[in-house]
Amino acid sequence: MANAAPLCQTTGRRKQAVARVRFRPGQGTITINKQPFEAYFTSATHRMVATEPLRVTDTAESWDIDATIDGGGVAGQAGALRLGVARALCALDPELRTTLKRGGFLTRDAREKESKKYGLKKARKAPQYSKR
Repeated sequence: MANAAPLCQTTGRRKQAVARVRFRPGQGTITINKQPFEAYFTSATHRMVATEPLRVTDTAESWDIDATIDGGGVAGQAGALRLGVARALCALDPELRTTLKRGGFLTRDAREKESKKYGLKKARKAPQYSKR
């Protein structure tokens, strides 16, 4: 059954991370980059962030989720997965949209890293000032 065509496929983004999320009917198994969910996200905080839309809508045991995550760090990847899961739930059951919208799960967090400026060490950090 793992090879069955996905019922829904969505994309979630956060910082530099991109998550492609596929939903299939199942028992609630989550696989990320062909690894178990607990092995990929070792931190309980990141696991909680990623599965928040499922908990809010009480659909954790209804779907098998297969995700491919690329780019960014662990926190950005967890946020990208959260957005992808929320969008997929919304596409599968439009009645969940108000619940997800109220929880803020359908909003793409647009905060990105500010670009470095020439003459500075980082985006805003200047070299140490020397009077003499």
